[in-house]
Amino acid sequence: MSMLPIFLKLDGRNGLLVGAGNVALEKIGSLLPTGLRLRVVAPEALPAIRTLAAQAKLEWTERCFEPADLDGNFIVIAATDKPEVNAAVHRGCVERNIPVNSVDDIPNCDFFFGSVVSRGSLQIAISTAGESPAVAQRLRREIDTQLPDDLGEWLENLGALRREVLEAHPRSEARKFLLHQLALRQVCASARCPSRQMALTPLAPAPVAERRGTVALVGAGPGDPDLLTLKAHRLIQSADVILHDALVPDVILRLASPDAEIVSVGKRCGAKIVTQEEIHALMIEHARAHRAIVRLKSGDPLIFGRAAEEIAALTQAGIAFEIVPGITAASAAAAGLGISLTDRDCASNVTFSTGHHAQSHNRSPLPEIEDATRVVYMPGRDLRLLAAEWLQQGLPADLPCAVVSHAAQPGQQVRCTTLAALGDLAHAPAPSLLIAGWTVSKIVAAIESAASSAASTL
Repeated sequence: MSMLPIFLKLDGRNGLLVGAGNVALEKIGSLLPTGLRLRVVAPEALPAIRTLAAQAKLEWTERCFEPADLDGNFIVIAATDKPEVNAAVHRGCVERNIPVNSVDDIPNCDFFFGSVVSRGSLQIAISTAGESPAVAQRLRREIDTQLPDDLGEWLENLGALRREVLEAHPRSEARKFLLHQLALRQVCASARCPSRQMALTPLAPAPVAERRGTVALVGAGPGDPDLLTLKAHRLIQSADVILHDALVPDVILRLASPDAEIVSVGKRCGAKIVTQEEIHALMIEHARAHRAIVRLKSGDPLIFGRAAEEIAALTQAGIAFEIVPGITAASAAAAGLGISLTDRDCASNVTFSTGHHAQSHNRSPLPEIEDATRVVYMPGRDLRLLAAEWLQQGLPADLPCAVVSHAAQPGQQVRCTTLAALGDLAHAPAPSLLIAGWTVSKIVAAIESAASSAASTL
């Protein structure tokens, strides 16, 4: 169901509530603070609703609903326990083009009430389109515990300062930048507030040559938004341009501003969308156009992300850049398996390689033949050559191996085997990596124990 979240101004408008029981009372509690002129139609009413009517906070018509009651209303809510009444209210509203909500009656709803978290003028509304109000309420509680209590006061002071800025400074990129900076600072009502003094100082835009764009090489981590660093999250949200790898999932790209230009520059199954040289040219071009660019890489940008080439290109072009590390797939996969990449008993080394370089192309000295956890990024579809190479090096045939696909994401898959049988393992969906070493035996033992326990209960 496609829904448009909006916030309505109801102050001084007419609204109708059909029903006067407990459900209706809940809706009244949400509606009256908006300034809506509310009329309630019902043959009976709870004492609390009668009291509100006696206090002239709403109007109560003591009879059954009639279609003519709908006339002249901005919104209508049906809150009765009689489906035929709710349906009649909905039909009448459709005929009159009046949006209607029928409580707990999705087919007869044009809009839904959200679960709202409030801090002064700040309102965060959560809706499940009527599928599960309980889920919306749970999310509301979780968000409510994370927001500071003084957020409403801060927002009020920020709003007042924003209006002063709009009056004091003409429209410009410098003013837009100032407003975004203020949204990150402490603001109070005092005339001596440092943020206020900064905001009302005459703006002096730097010469264009000095206002160069910047590039951030940002690690998107394994794909779970909760595993992004705070800095990565902030840069993604504020970027003008995002150049992302193909393996960065949509759930992270959706964090970007609606105004951001999002360009996929990665490759899938070896097929390049954009060459590395073209990526360099895009970063430099956008930076020279005074834009903030995020070069978003899966995992950590400094591990098999070709960051060295991009750093060299940016340095040569005189473009300012920063690097924001991310959680690399090896750490995410090990965490998903519940194992450590190092272990005092069996793994004092960790080696990172790719499927392309994990075999004979790797000329670096090997650690003690078994005293290492080997992590192979992008191991490829056919693991037979890699297994044969490692067996030839002297690794034992029973060395535990695990292939982890979509590490730390909801669709994570884990396939455990031994080095001898590695070549027979079915292809795992990309992105995937291979972890091999005695530390993997712990997760294998845990899986076997769980399977044994499940079998014994049958």
